[in-house]
Amino acid sequence: MATRTQARESVVGLLYAYDLGNTDIAKYSDIVLEDKKIRNKQKDFALSLFEGTIENLSKIDASISEHLQKRDINDVGSVEKAILRLSIYEITFTKLDKAIVINEAIELAKKLASDNAPKFINGLLDSL
Repeated sequence: MATRTQARESVVGLLYAYDLGNTDIAKYSDIVLEDKKIRNKQKDFALSLFEGTIENLSKIDASISEHLQKRDINDVGSVEKAILRLSIYEITFTKLDKAIVINEAIELAKKLASDNAPKFINGLLDSL
């Protein structure tokens, strides 16, 4: 059975594809999650995160832009942006514990993003 961490990692992949212009990825999210063996409750969890993030994207991006210092949201790498979008959605729109969300974001950044990403993501999420 997949963990919530694995579900979040899959959501980051979906958000990454969406950011790169594959706006139809939502139609294939079930297939992507099944390929990664994200099923049952974790699949429901992942889909709710993905769909919630996409539905609130303009608010989430505005929040990211507010907390960027001397940078534009377009300067943020796509993987880092996907992690931030997911994390800000969880912090702002769900009842999940903020410390857990930030820790998950840092771990995802260590695994998926550039070397400087964990520090950058931690700093931005802490400033929220």
